[in-house]
Amino acid sequence: MASVKIENLVEKYFQAETSIAEENELRNYFSSQNVVAHLEQYKPLFGYLSLAAAPQFKREFLPQSKKNTVMWVSIAASVVVLLGIGTYAYYNFDGATKGPDLGTYDDPEKAFRATRKALSLLSANVNVGIESVMYVQEYKITKEKIFIETQKQTGSGS
Repeated sequence: MASVKIENLVEKYFQAETSIAEENELRNYFSSQNVVAHLEQYKPLFGYLSLAAAPQFKREFLPQSKKNTVMWVSIAASVVVLLGIGTYAYYNFDGATKGPDLGTYDDPEKAFRATRKALSLLSANVNVGIESVMYVQEYKITKEKIFIETQKQTGSGS
């Protein structure tokens, strides 16, 4: 009689018409040792469902000494990285604080010749600029003459 009831519940289960209480009854029946031979094939299904229904988590905690070791290793790694960056910055940016070497002369004659050459180059470039200004001045004077003559011709003087 119990096997007929279980068979009906299995049929209902596969048609998705069982209640939670009926599913619990199926789970309990298939987890027991007295399962009828022709229903043995469903035992793994309901056995799995009973195991899945009650998941058990096993938390693993690192022992305190491993936590401390991990912490100290990470601190040491940070210190090594900071020292590496500091060393790199010290050796590569040390020259940037010094001014550029503009050249010095031990011999006064060489210094005099270099200064004379630099001043003559500067003078030549200044003279080119002055010539350009002279052309602008000449243009301005000519424009004023033309403006005065046109005023005289039109007879309008202010």
